[in-house]
Amino acid sequence: RTGRISEIRPSEFWYEERECFGPEAIGTDRVRHPNNGFELLQGSPIFSGTILGGCIESMCDLLEPEQDKYQKAVELNQRYALFPSAEDWRGKILLLETSEEQPEPEYYRRMVRILKERGIFDAVSGVICGKPMDEKYNDEYRRILTEEIGNAELSVVWNINVGHATPRCIIPLGVPATVDVKDQVISFHYED
Repeated sequence: RTGRISEIRPSEFWYEERECFGPEAIGTDRVRHPNNGFELLQGSPIFSGTILGGCIESMCDLLEPEQDKYQKAVELNQRYALFPSAEDWRGKILLLETSEEQPEPEYYRRMVRILKERGIFDAVSGVICGKPMDEKYNDEYRRILTEEIGNAELSVVWNINVGHATPRCIIPLGVPATVDVKDQVISFHYED
């Protein structure tokens, strides 16, 4: 065992992604911006559950891929039930983040709808969302998420430092957690 993450808190800053990765970039600082911390979009500021989820594009590629090259993933999911059923999501905290491909807002809306159609938002205790890279489509994604969920009682927290944006923290999946936006902390409760 290598240790356990007991809690995560927001970073003081977020950083723009590099556009140049060549030798000329060595020693140059990334452009940084003040970070706003965890942002409650709706629902209760404190909720608990076991965290499950990840990159929304990867999850939706198992269900209804945007590109034909992922059709085999759908077949494998159907054969082996790789994607959890709505009942498997009951009481979980859904972790969502977007990839470096920075999906267009309408594609993001389609992916959120795919999850909604599968009953995930009716089952989970809350949703935590990673900051999009370079905050591209940040406002659009936030609006789309709350519009599509359609349940103002479901807790949705935005701006978690996880996923493809920097800095990145590690959020252990399958571990019971409590999200507390008031105290700006996500704490983990391991079962020994």
